[in-house]
Amino acid sequence: MHVLGWRRTELITRDHEPLAEAAVARFEALSARRLAGEPIAQLTGKREFFGLEFDVTSDVLIPRPETELLVELALKAIADAPGARVLDLGTGTGAIAISIAHTRPDARVWAVDRSPAALDVARRNASALLGPQRAGGPLAFIESDWTANIDPSLLFEAIVSNPPYIASDDPHLEQGDLRFEPRGALTDDADGLSAIRAIIETAPFLLANSGALWLEHGYDQAESVRALLQARGFTDVRSMCDLAGIERCSGGRFTA
Repeated sequence: MHVLGWRRTELITRDHEPLAEAAVARFEALSARRLAGEPIAQLTGKREFFGLEFDVTSDVLIPRPETELLVELALKAIADAPGARVLDLGTGTGAIAISIAHTRPDARVWAVDRSPAALDVARRNASALLGPQRAGGPLAFIESDWTANIDPSLLFEAIVSNPPYIASDDPHLEQGDLRFEPRGALTDDADGLSAIRAIIETAPFLLANSGALWLEHGYDQAESVRALLQARGFTDVRSMCDLAGIERCSGGRFTA
């Protein structure tokens, strides 16, 4: 479908047509790269997330289905807040921020990343999926190491993040798709919790009263993340499971 530019139905209805040699060569070249382990999302440059199709490059983490839970939790947190402000830390492709903005056109969303290359990808996705006018308005992009460059006068009804949470010694970093994704988006080069600690420590300064913080984390980190949230003074702390039944996101609310 990608090589030919065909829809899925055309693979059936046009199966009698001979293929151009250039198309065959391109297909075989992409197949060889896939056999070497390169992710399909990077081969096609696309990945579907929350019903939207995002551009993907080697500069960003590939959006994954389990992260859709984070979007759902953010939308639930701002369900009763017209014009809510939402902060997405470590936006990458912009998948989380754009999905929230697409679903809640009244919300104002800030997307943060320390990587200029990642922000370029996110801006392109925002322009394609939300339109140029919206990409320059209620959806704003900030280059920042987590909350360092965020205007302290901004207060958010919800803060969400899918930070690097894989421990530096995790063997999965050298396996499968992860080998081709930016290491800084996968691991903190420590115990997998340093970015989460930093976000939990500073988030209360940027949350509106009773604002919510939700974090994606590893399959075995829920208990540790809940403990960090509770120690920082968050209430209603809990973890939510993804479709595989794994505690994938933890969060709570902060009341000054």
